[in-house]
Amino acid sequence: MTEGPIRPRTGLVDHAAPVRLGTADALLRFSGPREADGRHLIVDGVPAFELSFPCGTCALLFRRLDAEARVLAEAALHDHLDAHVPTIDNPSLRELVSTFLPEGSYLPLLLSVEPVLVAPGGDRDYFSHEQVVHRGIDANLGAPEDPATEYYRGSTRTIGDHETLFEFLVPMLPPSRNDRARVDVYEAAFRAGGAATVLAVSVLDRTQPSDSVEAHSGLVHFVLDGHHKLEAAARLGVAVTLLAFVSVEASLADTATVIGLPELLAR
Repeated sequence: MTEGPIRPRTGLVDHAAPVRLGTADALLRFSGPREADGRHLIVDGVPAFELSFPCGTCALLFRRLDAEARVLAEAALHDHLDAHVPTIDNPSLRELVSTFLPEGSYLPLLLSVEPVLVAPGGDRDYFSHEQVVHRGIDANLGAPEDPATEYYRGSTRTIGDHETLFEFLVPMLPPSRNDRARVDVYEAAFRAGGAATVLAVSVLDRTQPSDSVEAHSGLVHFVLDGHHKLEAAARLGVAVTLLAFVSVEASLADTATVIGLPELLAR
């Protein structure tokens, strides 16, 4: 059966002013645009994902490189994220999050997301459909971009006369490696009306082909904690709370656009 379009599924619950978080020696970091090997999300010294190339006209991209990428979130976070929706400015939660984020400025967002699980090349795969319509197939690849991973989609919304914002939730570990029993536990909790929160570090990337007036922006959430919750929510078709820390420095969109995200998501 052909799958339908991705409709808006994200709501802004809360946000806070940008805040300095992280440590200089964090196991997670984003490689800069001037590094010789390109732009990546690096976990414990190993490139885990290749990210959009910072040329401004290049395609949106997140491509899994390391199937064994570590989940960095600590067990202590479960007290904050498992049974309720956290307060976005909770000092102890921010302190825990700060232990594994790279040092920098982050925009905290608390979102309600109804995730849709997507397979590369499937009917709802952004790279095989919307991106191809937007910019065609890369002549060097001879095929659509391949994220090399299942991922989740959130909302797709128009944010200007010629710009569309796409939202992606990218699990640090593939959903196929989730513990089935734990997913079942969260499904039961959601059915009973329970709340749970997923944690992510995010970037906002923007691309506009040189021969087009149409631009695509991608709000990409890399999931640090909550993989089982996310799959359970997708299986049931219900919303889950997402606590996202959007990196200002690691995003390709300019600072003003990143800081203006709450206004865009509230529309």
